[in-house]
Amino acid sequence: MDSLAAELRLDHGVTVDVLSADLSSPTAAADVRAGIDALGVTVTSLINNAGFGTFGPFANEDPSRLGQEIAVDVTTPVQLTATLLPDLLTARNGLLINVASMAAYTPTPRMAVYGAAKAFVLSFTESLWAELSGSGVTVFALSPGATSTEFNAVVGTEDATAGATPRTPTDVVTTALTHLESKNPGPSVIDGTANKFSATALRLVSRRSTARMMHRMTDPARRR
Repeated sequence: MDSLAAELRLDHGVTVDVLSADLSSPTAAADVRAGIDALGVTVTSLINNAGFGTFGPFANEDPSRLGQEIAVDVTTPVQLTATLLPDLLTARNGLLINVASMAAYTPTPRMAVYGAAKAFVLSFTESLWAELSGSGVTVFALSPGATSTEFNAVVGTEDATAGATPRTPTDVVTTALTHLESKNPGPSVIDGTANKFSATALRLVSRRSTARMMHRMTDPARRR
Protein backbone atom coordinates (compact mmCIF):
# COMPACT_ATOMS: atom_id res chain seq x y z
CA MET A 1 0.00 0.00 0.00
CA ASP A 2 2.91 2.33 0.72
CA SER A 3 4.32 1.69 -2.76
CA LEU A 4 0.95 2.36 -4.38
CA ALA A 5 0.52 5.52 -2.31
CA ALA A 6 3.93 6.77 -3.46
CA GLU A 7 3.01 6.04 -7.08
CA LEU A 8 -0.28 7.94 -6.77
CA ARG A 9 1.44 10.92 -5.18
CA LEU A 10 4.07 11.02 -7.93
CA ASP A 11 1.75 10.46 -10.89
CA HIS A 12 -1.22 12.56 -9.81
CA GLY A 13 0.05 15.05 -7.25
CA VAL A 14 -2.53 14.01 -4.66
CA THR A 15 -2.31 13.51 -0.91
CA VAL A 16 -2.51 9.83 0.05
CA ASP A 17 -2.56 8.50 3.60
CA VAL A 18 -2.15 4.77 4.25
CA LEU A 19 -4.07 3.14 7.06
CA SER A 20 -3.79 -0.63 7.50
CA ALA A 21 -6.31 -2.76 9.38
CA ASP A 22 -7.32 -6.41 9.68
CA LEU A 23 -10.81 -6.35 8.19
CA SER A 24 -11.59 -9.80 9.57
CA SER A 25 -11.21 -8.48 13.12
CA PRO A 26 -14.35 -7.74 15.18
CA THR A 27 -12.85 -4.31 15.93
CA ALA A 28 -12.02 -3.48 12.29
CA ALA A 29 -14.49 -0.61 11.88
CA ALA A 30 -13.53 0.92 15.22
CA ASP A 31 -9.84 0.57 14.33
CA VAL A 32 -10.37 2.34 11.01
CA ARG A 33 -12.38 5.10 12.72
CA ALA A 34 -9.60 5.62 15.25
CA GLY A 35 -7.01 5.74 12.48
CA ILE A 36 -9.01 8.29 10.52
CA ASP A 37 -9.41 10.47 13.57
CA ALA A 38 -5.69 10.24 14.33
CA LEU A 39 -4.90 11.39 10.77
CA GLY A 40 -7.37 14.26 11.06
CA VAL A 41 -9.06 13.24 7.83
CA THR A 42 -12.57 14.41 6.93
CA VAL A 43 -14.48 11.53 5.33
CA THR A 44 -16.72 12.39 2.39
CA SER A 45 -16.78 9.04 0.55
CA LEU A 46 -16.60 5.35 1.36
CA ILE A 47 -15.94 2.55 -1.12
CA ASN A 48 -16.21 -0.92 0.44
CA ASN A 49 -14.14 -2.87 -2.07
CA ALA A 50 -12.13 -5.34 0.03
CA GLY A 51 -13.26 -8.94 -0.13
CA PHE A 52 -12.23 -12.50 -0.88
CA GLY A 53 -13.82 -15.83 -1.73
CA THR A 54 -13.35 -19.52 -1.09
CA PHE A 55 -13.91 -22.32 -3.59
CA GLY A 56 -14.85 -25.96 -3.08
CA PRO A 57 -17.60 -28.17 -1.67
CA PHE A 58 -19.01 -26.51 1.43
CA ALA A 59 -18.62 -29.74 3.43
CA ASN A 60 -14.83 -29.47 2.97
CA GLU A 61 -14.48 -25.82 3.97
CA ASP A 62 -12.58 -24.61 7.02
CA PRO A 63 -15.11 -23.00 9.41
CA SER A 64 -12.59 -20.44 10.64
CA ARG A 65 -11.77 -19.37 7.08
CA LEU A 66 -15.49 -19.05 6.34
CA GLY A 67 -15.82 -16.85 9.42
CA GLN A 68 -13.10 -14.57 8.09
CA GLU A 69 -14.80 -14.50 4.69
CA ILE A 70 -18.11 -13.41 6.21
CA ALA A 71 -16.34 -10.82 8.36
CA VAL A 72 -14.48 -9.24 5.45
CA ASP A 73 -17.30 -9.49 2.88
CA VAL A 74 -20.31 -8.70 5.09
CA THR A 75 -19.73 -7.71 8.71
CA THR A 76 -17.00 -5.12 8.31
CA PRO A 77 -18.59 -3.33 5.30
CA VAL A 78 -21.83 -3.00 7.29
CA GLN A 79 -20.00 -1.74 10.37
CA LEU A 80 -17.82 0.65 8.37
CA THR A 81 -20.91 2.00 6.66
CA ALA A 82 -22.67 2.51 9.99
CA THR A 83 -19.57 4.10 11.51
CA LEU A 84 -18.84 6.52 8.66
CA LEU A 85 -22.36 7.27 7.40
CA PRO A 86 -22.78 10.26 9.76
CA ASP A 87 -19.70 11.79 8.10
CA LEU A 88 -21.13 11.16 4.62
CA LEU A 89 -24.42 12.77 5.62
CA THR A 90 -22.57 15.82 6.92
CA ALA A 91 -20.42 16.10 3.81
CA ARG A 92 -21.78 17.83 0.77
CA ASN A 93 -22.43 15.24 -1.95
CA GLY A 94 -21.30 12.23 0.10
CA LEU A 95 -20.68 8.95 -1.72
CA LEU A 96 -21.07 5.30 -0.72
CA ILE A 97 -20.21 2.48 -3.11
CA ASN A 98 -20.38 -1.13 -1.99
CA VAL A 99 -18.78 -3.63 -4.36
CA ALA A 100 -21.02 -6.67 -4.85
CA SER A 101 -20.53 -9.19 -7.67
CA MET A 102 -22.29 -11.04 -10.43
CA ALA A 103 -22.36 -13.83 -7.83
CA ALA A 104 -25.03 -11.78 -6.06
CA TYR A 105 -27.51 -12.55 -8.83
CA THR A 106 -27.38 -16.33 -8.78
CA PRO A 107 -26.76 -19.32 -6.53
CA THR A 108 -23.04 -20.11 -6.56
CA PRO A 109 -22.31 -23.78 -5.79
CA ARG A 110 -18.73 -24.32 -4.58
CA MET A 111 -18.69 -20.64 -3.60
CA ALA A 112 -21.85 -20.72 -1.51
CA VAL A 113 -20.67 -18.33 1.20
CA TYR A 114 -19.16 -15.84 -1.23
CA GLY A 115 -22.29 -15.71 -3.38
CA ALA A 116 -24.53 -15.33 -0.34
CA ALA A 117 -22.27 -12.58 1.03
CA LYS A 118 -22.46 -10.62 -2.21
CA ALA A 119 -26.24 -11.11 -2.40
CA PHE A 120 -26.36 -9.55 1.07
CA VAL A 121 -24.21 -6.63 -0.08
CA LEU A 122 -26.47 -6.02 -3.07
CA SER A 123 -29.70 -6.10 -1.03
CA PHE A 124 -28.19 -4.06 1.81
CA THR A 125 -26.96 -1.34 -0.55
CA GLU A 126 -30.16 -1.10 -2.55
CA SER A 127 -32.07 -0.70 0.72
CA LEU A 128 -29.74 2.13 1.78
CA TRP A 129 -30.22 3.77 -1.61
CA ALA A 130 -33.94 4.06 -0.86
CA GLU A 131 -33.44 5.13 2.76
CA LEU A 132 -30.92 7.84 1.85
CA SER A 133 -32.80 9.25 -1.13
CA GLY A 134 -32.78 13.02 -0.86
CA SER A 135 -30.08 13.01 1.84
CA GLY A 136 -27.33 14.24 -0.45
CA VAL A 137 -25.48 10.91 -0.25
CA THR A 138 -25.16 8.96 -3.50
CA VAL A 139 -25.38 5.22 -2.83
CA PHE A 140 -25.09 2.26 -5.17
CA ALA A 141 -23.79 -1.30 -5.44
CA LEU A 142 -21.26 -2.09 -8.14
CA SER A 143 -21.31 -5.65 -9.48
CA PRO A 144 -18.35 -6.81 -11.55
CA GLY A 145 -17.99 -10.24 -13.06
CA ALA A 146 -14.60 -11.89 -13.64
CA THR A 147 -11.95 -9.17 -13.40
CA SER A 148 -8.17 -9.20 -13.81
CA THR A 149 -7.26 -8.89 -10.13
CA GLU A 150 -5.65 -11.15 -7.52
CA PHE A 151 -9.06 -12.67 -6.66
CA ASN A 152 -8.36 -16.12 -8.14
CA ALA A 153 -4.86 -16.15 -6.67
CA VAL A 154 -6.31 -15.67 -3.19
CA VAL A 155 -8.98 -18.31 -3.81
CA GLY A 156 -6.29 -20.64 -5.09
CA THR A 157 -7.84 -21.69 -8.41
CA GLU A 158 -8.89 -20.30 -11.77
CA ASP A 159 -12.03 -22.42 -11.41
CA ALA A 160 -13.48 -19.66 -9.21
CA THR A 161 -14.40 -17.65 -12.30
CA ALA A 162 -15.40 -20.71 -14.38
CA GLY A 163 -13.18 -19.74 -17.30
CA ALA A 164 -14.97 -16.44 -17.96
CA THR A 165 -13.07 -13.82 -19.96
CA PRO A 166 -12.01 -11.20 -17.41
CA ARG A 167 -12.56 -7.50 -17.73
CA THR A 168 -10.00 -5.01 -16.46
CA PRO A 169 -10.09 -2.94 -13.27
CA THR A 170 -10.20 0.13 -15.52
CA ASP A 171 -13.38 -1.23 -17.13
CA VAL A 172 -15.00 -1.63 -13.71
CA VAL A 173 -13.95 1.82 -12.48
CA THR A 174 -15.22 3.40 -15.71
CA THR A 175 -18.60 1.71 -15.19
CA ALA A 176 -18.76 3.08 -11.63
CA LEU A 177 -17.81 6.62 -12.67
CA THR A 178 -20.25 6.63 -15.58
CA HIS A 179 -23.04 5.53 -13.24
CA LEU A 180 -22.02 8.14 -10.68
CA GLU A 181 -22.12 10.89 -13.26
CA SER A 182 -25.56 9.93 -14.56
CA LYS A 183 -28.44 12.29 -13.84
CA ASN A 184 -30.19 10.00 -11.36
CA PRO A 185 -27.96 7.05 -10.36
CA GLY A 186 -29.93 3.92 -9.53
CA PRO A 187 -29.31 1.59 -6.58
CA SER A 188 -26.99 -0.76 -8.47
CA VAL A 189 -24.97 -1.14 -11.63
CA ILE A 190 -23.46 -4.19 -13.35
CA ASP A 191 -20.15 -3.96 -15.18
CA GLY A 192 -20.08 -5.22 -18.74
CA THR A 193 -22.75 -5.76 -21.38
CA ALA A 194 -22.51 -9.57 -21.25
CA ASN A 195 -22.87 -9.53 -17.47
CA LYS A 196 -25.92 -7.28 -17.68
CA PHE A 197 -27.50 -9.62 -20.20
CA SER A 198 -26.79 -12.64 -17.99
CA ALA A 199 -28.35 -11.02 -14.94
CA THR A 200 -31.46 -10.13 -16.92
CA ALA A 201 -31.75 -13.59 -18.48
CA LEU A 202 -31.42 -15.32 -15.12
CA ARG A 203 -34.62 -13.63 -13.93
CA LEU A 204 -36.48 -15.73 -16.49
CA VAL A 205 -35.10 -19.05 -15.24
CA SER A 206 -36.31 -20.97 -12.19
CA ARG A 207 -34.10 -21.00 -9.11
CA ARG A 208 -33.89 -24.80 -9.37
CA SER A 209 -32.60 -24.63 -12.94
CA THR A 210 -30.23 -21.79 -12.14
CA ALA A 211 -28.68 -23.62 -9.19
CA ARG A 212 -28.17 -26.75 -11.27
CA MET A 213 -26.73 -24.77 -14.18
CA MET A 214 -24.26 -22.96 -11.91
CA HIS A 215 -23.29 -26.27 -10.32
CA ARG A 216 -22.29 -27.55 -13.76
CA MET A 217 -20.48 -24.32 -14.68
CA THR A 218 -18.36 -24.31 -11.52
CA ASP A 219 -17.44 -27.99 -11.78
CA PRO A 220 -13.62 -28.13 -12.20
CA ALA A 221 -13.97 -31.35 -14.22
CA ARG A 222 -15.95 -29.44 -16.85
CA ARG A 223 -13.00 -27.18 -17.59
CA ARG A 224 -10.59 -30.09 -17.87
